Amino acid sequence: MQQLKKEDIKQEVFDLYDDYAHSRLSRREFVHRLSAYAGGAVTVPALMSFLMPNYQERIQVKAGDPRIEETYIEYPSPKGGGTIRGLLCMPKGNNQKLGGIVVVHENRGLNPHIEDVCRRTAVAGFVSLAPDALTPLGGYPGTDDEGRQMQSKRDRDEMLEDFIAAAAFLKQQQSCNGNIGVVGFCFGGWISNMMAVRISDLKAAVPFYGGQPPTAEVSRITAALQLHYAELDTRVNEGWPAYEQALKSNHKEYTMYMYAGANHGFHNDTTPRYDPEAAKLAWQRTVDFFKEKLG
Repeated sequence: MQQLKKEDIKQEVFDLYDDYAHSRLSRREFVHRLSAYAGGAVTVPALMSFLMPNYQERIQVKAGDPRIEETYIEYPSPKGGGTIRGLLCMPKGNNQKLGGIVVVHENRGLNPHIEDVCRRTAVAGFVSLAPDALTPLGGYPGTDDEGRQMQSKRDRDEMLEDFIAAAAFLKQQQSCNGNIGVVGFCFGGWISNMMAVRISDLKAAVPFYGGQPPTAEVSRITAALQLHYAELDTRVNEGWPAYEQALKSNHKEYTMYMYAGANHGFHNDTTPRYDPEAAKLAWQRTVDFFKEKLG
């Protein structure tokens, strides 16, 4: 089987995967349309294998890393799913109060990649909590396909309440200094934007390629924002001009970064949409921003 490379894949294939990953295409329709880009040694199964996430080989901070302490906890979410399970991480041997970060998953539950991101935030010097919005349905099922199907059965406003409750829970942890930020990806980017609207004492929000809040609600934002967008992510980017105008009109603190040539999901290093240069820069900017805003 031919070893595929990112540069060999047409942009239309990444766009198809984006539609599939966001449930705008069924698996059957995705495979059917993908066949138009197969030929010779490049088979549909090869393309499918290339596009799917690789969690086994791409984890940067593995479970049990000696630099951090991690545990699965449960916290109350009375306006959301009731009781939510999440991964709580902090630097090993920490004896001071740290800024807290809620890490919000994509549209498929708390998968291994987002757990990895949660552990990365602890390595960076924060106490972090990555909730699983699929908890009321049994939790992340082990595959992203099943996770997407499960998450589509939950009301997204109820899931927003789950992450708002996570911020309140994290703020009360003995290891936290009370300053809370949020970072989220895709669906989690929308959650991050909405937490900035809904939580009056949120200090910082970092949405990665996330849907924007209603412009009429932007006036409620008090958190500082750092927003990351991908140049090729035209679907999400369509909402940015109106959001930016509302931020400017309401004199909000924000910085937006647009990553040239990058696709939606460029930070996720488990799929070929990953852009190493953009991801590394965006993450460093994120960590520096949280260090500035969370103390």
